[in-house]
Order: sequence, then structure tokens, then C-alpha cells
Amino acid sequence: MQPHILLLAAGSSSRMRGADKLTEDVAGEPLLRRSARTALATGCPVTVTLPPDRPARLAALQGLSLNCVTVPRPEEGMAESLKTGLAAIPPGCGILLLLADLPEITTADLTTLLDHWRQEPQAILRGCAEDGTPGHPVCFPPDLRDDLMTLKGDEGARSVLIRHRARLQPIPLPARHAVTDLDTPEDWAAWRART
Repeated sequence: MQPHILLLAAGSSSRMRGADKLTEDVAGEPLLRRSARTALATGCPVTVTLPPDRPARLAALQGLSLNCVTVPRPEEGMAESLKTGLAAIPPGCGILLLLADLPEITTADLTTLLDHWRQEPQAILRGCAEDGTPGHPVCFPPDLRDDLMTLKGDEGARSVLIRHRARLQPIPLPARHAVTDLDTPEDWAAWRART
């Protein structure tokens, strides 16, 4: 069965001091729209998780062919977003888990992960920086769905990665694509100055 991309976009942007990092402009469009288009360009189906109180995020996705799912209690952490998204995806699908706040991830990066995964569908593949620093996205085989559905809080899927570390393979992506996430206005300013 074709892998499914789950784009997590229900976070609160709490460190942005009132701004929303997912609607920040990246190359002329909101970061969330850029992330969604990047995912869709792989040809895989895409589900996006959204909070109930950020209409600008939903507006940024208008016209894109994806499945938007509202997370009823996003304040309960990333696990809530992940589980809500998983519940909307057919059982038996492998999941490429993509955070919406990675402005340097490209369709080529996602394709690299997906190509590796098609050769080793039982592996957990984790994008990392060129220097080996672990990051995102992460590909999970279908048999780990139940493990993912037991997650709680804001740790993401860390406990699943630890429990199944024998299956974990790092996949280097260019430069710092896999680890560049921008959480504060200062992060955004520094990144824009560099790029």
C-alpha cells in the first residue's frame, strides 16, 4: 500500500510571542502551504492536522488536494496531533511523519526517504543532517501504528523510536534540512539573514 504523509500542524507556536510560525512567509507563501505542497509533490496522499482555533492555517491550505483533520485538544501535545492524524489514515499504510515547521525540507528530501523505504519497508527511517544529527521526517512501517496510537504528551514518537531502535536507520539529507526548525522570532530573523 502506498505510504501516506502525515503533516503535523496543530502546534501552538507558543514561542513566537503572538505570531504564528506556520503562516510566516517562505519564498512568497506561508510556511504551512509550502510544507503541504512539498509533501503533495511526492505523489503520496497527505493528511494535515490542524488546531480548531487557527483559521489562517486552514486558509493557507485552500485549493490543495489533501485531507485536513482538526485536533480537538492540541494543547495535550504533539502525541494528540499524531494520533488524530493517524486515525484519519487507512490502516495498513506506512506513515511518513513530517513536521510542518521545517522550512528547508524539499520534495527531493522526502523522495530520498521514500525511495529508501520502498527498499526496506520494515525499517524506521529518520532524516538527519549531513553531520548525523537526528531530525525529521521519520518513516514508520504499518506494524508500528498501534505503538504510535499509545503515545501521550509532547514527546512526539521518541519512545517508539527508542523501543524499536534496532530497526532505526538514519538517512542523511543535505546540509541541515532535517534539523532546521524555527521556533522564535529571533530564529526566523537569523535564518532569513543566512538565506
